[in-house]
Amino acid sequence: MTRPLLRSAHGPDPDAPHGRADLHVHTPASDGVSSVEEILAFVMERTRLDVIAIADHERVDAAHAARAIARARDLPVEVVIGEEVSTRGGHLLALFIEEPIPPLRSLRESIGLVHEQGGLAIPAHPLFPYPMSAQAWVIRALLDAGDPRVRPDGIEAFNPTTFGRPVHRRVVAFAAEHGLAVVGNSDAHEAAAVGTGWTTFPGRTAEDVRAAILEHRTGWHGSFHGTSSQLPTFGRQLRKYGRDARAELLGRIRRDRTGRDLGYPGGTRRPPVLDPVAIAARGEDEGRGEP
Repeated sequence: MTRPLLRSAHGPDPDAPHGRADLHVHTPASDGVSSVEEILAFVMERTRLDVIAIADHERVDAAHAARAIARARDLPVEVVIGEEVSTRGGHLLALFIEEPIPPLRSLRESIGLVHEQGGLAIPAHPLFPYPMSAQAWVIRALLDAGDPRVRPDGIEAFNPTTFGRPVHRRVVAFAAEHGLAVVGNSDAHEAAAVGTGWTTFPGRTAEDVRAAILEHRTGWHGSFHGTSSQLPTFGRQLRKYGRDARAELLGRIRRDRTGRDLGYPGGTRRPPVLDPVAIAARGEDEGRGEP
């Protein structure tokens, strides 16, 4: 069954040329189940995305690998280095960074650390009544402080998951009330979910979407997941955790400097080292399809 497509009332004219970005995608380096190469292949073959951000929990190595592969293969999609940071005030998307942001700091301090790297800080799946989501009073306090160093650069107004759907209207209203830039993302944990939520912006490049967020010229779009449609992904995640535990244990027993698969070439090595031969290898099909 086709799920209804939703979109924001503001942002670029949908009938005019514009770019599409999905700035919240996970890989096996954290809790995703599709490799970097599977994600890039899906983006090329099944979506119209111009920009994606790999935003794993507490790490950026897979994001760097994805960017290196996309550049080496001259793919017409740009990869932004991101991270979903676990703060004491909820999850935070750190975008356009190079180094990981340490977890378990206050939301205020974490936003400051993102800005020190020249990045953008956007609360992920906010307002959901759960510790992993930033609450309205926490975000409002940062906005009222009047300090640009700790002000969020926007808010994830569309997230198609169980964290985003119940509070979607509240988040949209909160963003409008406080003049926050909005983004839409998939929060994808497998390749097939990439692009189920996306951000529209004037232009086509990563720098264009960055500028559009700062200038409040973005829009959100997407379709919510069905009530039970995420259950298969949860099952694949559980099986992944079992494989990861076995791989880590066997690597220690054998002392062969291997461990769990982090989702990119060279990601089973310890320490993980991106395989330079593999990143330059071209797939047979690198065409772009329609969603």
